[in-house]
Amino acid sequence: MSFLDYLISVDARAALMGRMMRKLGVDRQLKVVPDHAAVTDRAVNRCRSCGHQDECSTWLDQNEQADAPPDYCRNRDLIARLQHVAGQR
Repeated sequence: MSFLDYLISVDARAALMGRMMRKLGVDRQLKVVPDHAAVTDRAVNRCRSCGHQDECSTWLDQNEQADAPPDYCRNRDLIARLQHVAGQR
């Protein structure tokens, strides 16, 4: 894999993570947690190491609204904590 391929891959996965956070209504909470840059970086790394990018993209396209991410989401716990802080759970 070339460095450019790597950057494209990272960008695509970060975009999936952003879509997931917006879909579940926690994108704003992620921006205000203490040390949000590090928390976001770890979340992107979890997403980047996931092997379900195609399924995730399909799930995001097919679900207009959702209460929780799919079971395979590696950021599921983070999303649940952010939803709790936002009073969604």
